[in-house]
Amino acid sequence: MVTKASPTAVSANSGAEEAGLADPGDTQLLAKLGYKQELRRQYSTVQIFAVAFSIMGLVPSIASTIAFSLPAGPAGMIWGWFTASILIFFVGLALADMASAMPTAGGLYWWTHYFAGQKYKNALSFLVGYSNTLGLIGGMCSVDYTLSLMILACVSIARDGDYSASNGTIYGVYVGLILVHALCGIFSGPIMPRIQTFCIYINIAIIIATVIALPVGKVSRGESLNPGSYVFGHVDNDTSWPTGWTFILAFLAPIWSIGFFDSCVHMSEEALHAAKAVPLGIIWSSGCACVLGFLVLSILAAVMNQDVDATINTVFGQPMAQIYYDALGKKGALGFMGVLIVIQFLIGLSLIVAASRQAWAFSRDGALPFSNYFRHVSRRIRYQPVRAIVGLVVVCIIFGLLCLINSVAANALFSLFVASNYVAWGTPILCRLIWGKERFRPGEFYTGWLSRPIAIVAVIWLVFGLILSMFPSTGPNPSASEMNYTIVINGFVWIACMTYYFLFARKWYTGPKMTVDGVEGDTTDTESGKSDDASTVR
Repeated sequence: MVTKASPTAVSANSGAEEAGLADPGDTQLLAKLGYKQELRRQYSTVQIFAVAFSIMGLVPSIASTIAFSLPAGPAGMIWGWFTASILIFFVGLALADMASAMPTAGGLYWWTHYFAGQKYKNALSFLVGYSNTLGLIGGMCSVDYTLSLMILACVSIARDGDYSASNGTIYGVYVGLILVHALCGIFSGPIMPRIQTFCIYINIAIIIATVIALPVGKVSRGESLNPGSYVFGHVDNDTSWPTGWTFILAFLAPIWSIGFFDSCVHMSEEALHAAKAVPLGIIWSSGCACVLGFLVLSILAAVMNQDVDATINTVFGQPMAQIYYDALGKKGALGFMGVLIVIQFLIGLSLIVAASRQAWAFSRDGALPFSNYFRHVSRRIRYQPVRAIVGLVVVCIIFGLLCLINSVAANALFSLFVASNYVAWGTPILCRLIWGKERFRPGEFYTGWLSRPIAIVAVIWLVFGLILSMFPSTGPNPSASEMNYTIVINGFVWIACMTYYFLFARKWYTGPKMTVDGVEGDTTDTESGKSDDASTVR
C-alpha cells in the first residue's frame, strides 16, 4: 500500500478546505482512496451512531418483526434475539475494522474490489454494489409499507377493529409517505445531524416508556404479570416445523431488525473524523440492539396474552398493537402506536439519506444506469445528492405496486433488504480473509489479533442467515400464499446483475474511479492489481 496521497489529492484537499466541506485530515484520507470531497462533513460520532440507531428503530422494528419470533413462544422470541444479535455483532466488528481503514460512502463494493483477487474484483464489486443498493431500496419499501400498516392499524384500533384497509388504500398511504420522505431528505440536509440526535432521544424514550408502562398498565388493570418460568422458559410452536427449527426461525426477527448498521459506512464522507466515527457508530448501534432488544422483548413476554395464537392473529393486523392494547387499553395503545409511527417515519427518513449516499457513490463510479446524471451533487441545496434521492423514490413507487396484489407479493419484494445486504456484507469480509491478508492496514479502530477469527465467525453467520431468510416461516409444505419468495426475487436480482455485467458492464466497469481534483480515472492498476497513489489507504 502507498503511504501518501498524490499531488492531485493535495489539490483536492485545498479545494475542500476552501469550500468548507471538511477538515484537512478527513479530506486527505478520502483523497488516498481516490475521491475528492464533494459532500459536506457535518456528522459527529454520536450523530453517525444515531443514523444506524435510528434506522434500526428498536421498538418499531420489534413491532414489525415480532410475527417471526412469536410462533416460537416467549422463550424462542427472547433467546432467539439474544443469540442472533450476538452473532450479528460479530459482523459489525468485522465491518468496523474495514470502515476505519477505508472510510468511503461506497465502502462495501470498494472494499470488495480492493481485496478480491485480480480475476474476480470487478465482477464481485459490481455484484456487491448492486446487492447493497437494491437491499437499501428494499429496506425503504419495507419501512414505508410497514409504516402505512401501522397508521391503518391505529385507524382499526380507533374503530374497535371494525375497519380493514384495502390494498389500494395501503398503496396510496405508502406512496404519500415515500414522497414526504423524499422532500424531507432533500430540504432538511442542513439540520439532518440534529434530527439524528433527536432520533436517539425519542428511541430511548419509547424503550423506557415501554419497559415501565406495560407492566404498570397490566398490574393497574388488575392482572398479574407472566411468571419468569413462562417468560424465559416457555417454548411454543405455532408452525408445522419441528419445535427446534421454529426456535431457529425466531432468528429472523433480529435478522430483519438489526439490518442497517452499514448505513454508517454510507455516511463516511459526511462524518467528522470518519476513521473513528464510522466504526464506533457500527459497533455502538449493533451492541445497543443486542442489549436493549433483549430488555424490551422480556417485558413484552411478561405482559402478553399467554395464548400466543391470539396475539399473532390479532384483528388489529399488528401483534404489537394487540400487546399494547391488552396491557394499556384502547387509549394507551393508540398513544404508544402514535409514538411508534413517529419513530418509524424517522427510520424511513434516515434510511433514504443513507441509501441515497450509496446510490450516489455507485453512480460516481459509473456503475448505475444514468450514472452521469445521478452522481450530481446539488450545491444550491447544501451539497445534497438530490438526483439520487429522486431516483430512489421513483424506483420505490414502482416496486410498491406489488402492494396492490397482496401482502405476500409485497413481502417477497421487501425481503430484498435481508438477503441482498447479507451478500453485500459477507463478500468484502470473505475477500479480505482469502486475498487481503497482506493488503489490509488497520485504521484507528482495530480488533487486533481477534480480527480474523471475528471475520470468520461473521462469514459463517452471514451464510447461515442468508439461507435462513429463504425458509417459509409457516412450515415445510407452504401454500402459494405462505411461500417465501426471497430466493425468487433475490435470485432474479443476482442473475440479472451478473448477466448485465458479463454482457455489457464488464466492457466499461473497471471498479472505483479516481475523482480527485475532478479528474476521473480507474483507481486500480489492471496490470499489477495494486492501487495507485490516489487510491490507497495508508
